[in-house]
Amino acid sequence: MGFQSDELVAWVRLDQTEGVGPETARNLLAAFGLPHHIFEASFSELQKVVPERVAMALVSPPTDAIRVLIDKTLEWAGQPGNHVLTLADSSYPKTLFEIGNPPPVLYAKGRIELLSGLCLAIVGSRNATRQGCADAENFAEALTAAGMTIVSGLALGIDAAAHRGGLRGDRSTIAVIGTGADIVYPARNRELAHRIADTGCLISEYPLGTPAIASNFPRRNRLISGLSLGVLVIEAAAHSGSLITARLGAEQGREVFAVPGSIHSPLSRGCHQLIRQGAKLVESARDILDELDHVLETPLKQSIKSLPADQNADSIAERVLFAMGFDPVDFDTLAQRCGLDAAILSEQLLNLELEGRMESLPGGLFRRLRL
Repeated sequence: MGFQSDELVAWVRLDQTEGVGPETARNLLAAFGLPHHIFEASFSELQKVVPERVAMALVSPPTDAIRVLIDKTLEWAGQPGNHVLTLADSSYPKTLFEIGNPPPVLYAKGRIELLSGLCLAIVGSRNATRQGCADAENFAEALTAAGMTIVSGLALGIDAAAHRGGLRGDRSTIAVIGTGADIVYPARNRELAHRIADTGCLISEYPLGTPAIASNFPRRNRLISGLSLGVLVIEAAAHSGSLITARLGAEQGREVFAVPGSIHSPLSRGCHQLIRQGAKLVESARDILDELDHVLETPLKQSIKSLPADQNADSIAERVLFAMGFDPVDFDTLAQRCGLDAAILSEQLLNLELEGRMESLPGGLFRRLRL
């Protein structure tokens, strides 16, 4: 076992010692230096920094479970595309040092250089509408065209859509997961996770083999916002977990953006709440880039100019649905919002009604269905 392996063993052992979380690890590292110095320290020396039970765990031999995990980690790290990053590694994302409690160890699969680039988080409802998912994909694609990497949490709904949009660009996407890096959750996103591992990056602070535990997902949200310059929320209910990510982002000094929606849609309430609290209301990727130009040393003006003018229209049909919103609307108003002539709009409305995506109401009104 070479020097690098010895160092990795010490980092994993420290990270998995009972009672040692990110804050305690940071205090120990500040007091003793690298992990192997911590394990060389005496019980009395350790007691000056940590409680007695933690000091006892540090001077005791590693448990069988930790030994098994170390062997598993070394084997996993030796496979192509797999990386174990520690606070001492040059590839460890610098933005996470700003969040106060960076994980001592990160397990990464894929292009770790993306972790050091300009990133923006996109999060939202797991039960997103079709339009919300289309918006997330298109925002993500536009932002990657401008040189940003999209960060999200691999959940169903908005997260998955944001990853799909990010995969269309060279800057790709980063998925921060709440399980071990060798486990895909939810299983429905298995193919998407493999695509991200191939051309983007999957990261986790949890050791290999960690299953999906509910409490781990809110905790990982600080990494989604911490990696990013800002957090964009698309469709979020009043008590959505996405609001946790937005709050953490604000506490970390990140910009917070929200896409507004109909006052009648439950999935708009979280976004409207954020806007009332000071989040920037955005309607296009251009709005985000304009705002970030004020905080970036290298403005993205050229990238902004290169964006398509109608990046949020995935298709004419989606364009009609987006313009329709969730309130009943008459034909003339809808035509004005869409910028379509009467013949094309009539054809689209007929198709959408046949597909069950909108309905005709008395008085010549049309209403989008909440799918």
